[in-house]
Amino acid sequence: MRTNYIFIFTSVIVIAMCTMLQELNAQGVSKKFVVVLDAGHGGKDPGNLGNGYREKNIALKVALEVGAALEKNPSIKVVYTRKKDVFIDLFVRGKIANNAKADLFVSIHCDSHTSQAYGAGTFVLGTHRNQTNFEVAKKENSVIFMEENYENNYSGFDPNSPESVMSILLSQEEYLDQSIQLASLIQNNFAYKLKRKNRKVKQAGFIVLHQTVMPSVLVELGFLTNKAEGAYLNSKKGQLEMAKAIKEAILKYKTSLDTNISEYNLINTSNELTKINQITFKVQIAASSKVLETKPYNFKGLSPISRIKTRNLYKYFYGTSTSYQEAKQLEEEAKNKGYTSSFLVAFKGEKKIPLIDAIKSTAN
Repeated sequence: MRTNYIFIFTSVIVIAMCTMLQELNAQGVSKKFVVVLDAGHGGKDPGNLGNGYREKNIALKVALEVGAALEKNPSIKVVYTRKKDVFIDLFVRGKIANNAKADLFVSIHCDSHTSQAYGAGTFVLGTHRNQTNFEVAKKENSVIFMEENYENNYSGFDPNSPESVMSILLSQEEYLDQSIQLASLIQNNFAYKLKRKNRKVKQAGFIVLHQTVMPSVLVELGFLTNKAEGAYLNSKKGQLEMAKAIKEAILKYKTSLDTNISEYNLINTSNELTKINQITFKVQIAASSKVLETKPYNFKGLSPISRIKTRNLYKYFYGTSTSYQEAKQLEEEAKNKGYTSSFLVAFKGEKKIPLIDAIKSTAN
């Protein structure tokens, strides 16, 4: 009799686990990967007019080519901020992406310069490392002056003020690593597959990226003011090649995510489930290319300090807590010690996750 009970109990557990796995698989199949493609400028805003070309037209043609290629993949849904020559406010572009619950936002542009500068570059939201990055962002951000009621829509944001631009940067911090990953894949395709001059991945304060709540990048395909590059970008060949480079980077990024998710789900079936699923909060206080010992004397007396390496950058964190409220107190302590730009980050196990997701999970 005891044996029968054990058999029945074991069978119920097995059936329940199989059902749960089927539901998880079904959810994975039904949830499409949403990519929002944003063709810069449009309508009354032509963008730059280097060599007589129109940035708005080239950006739209490339965006449509990227989208057409991605739409062939049944697991991807493509959303466009515009599919024709119309003017779309910058804040509306962000709303389109947010309402679509997008997984990625890619804004496509062309650059200009008073010299014969050339080359392709990819930007993520972040601090201006130099005046050049600020000038690039300023040109794109100045579009808001064409919008009605822009003062209210952007809460007094001034594209001409470095201080104003700096104030928007922390909003995308939780997505920065993923944004850099995508930007790097795009930039590598430009530089190594298409042999375009590599203007690298850079950070700048583009307000169109600030409006989104997902990994986001802005692509500068090249300089229309450069005679040769302008002609290339205005050609069908150039547009198809640049679109293919962006499309392949997006697919590679998605594949890396899918691989991580599959591995994560597999680990979750082990006895380490509780440990892996635990959400913790830390305070990021610094990032440096140098390795520092995680000792209090290196961090104004704060302890404990932990360190994580991300590519060639070392990030330093103060404290750890499973409570959001306690973590906020730790953040306040760090600011009082002089780390005024410190901010909270969240981890699920050892994997960094969006802060808002962590807050929602711990609130349930």
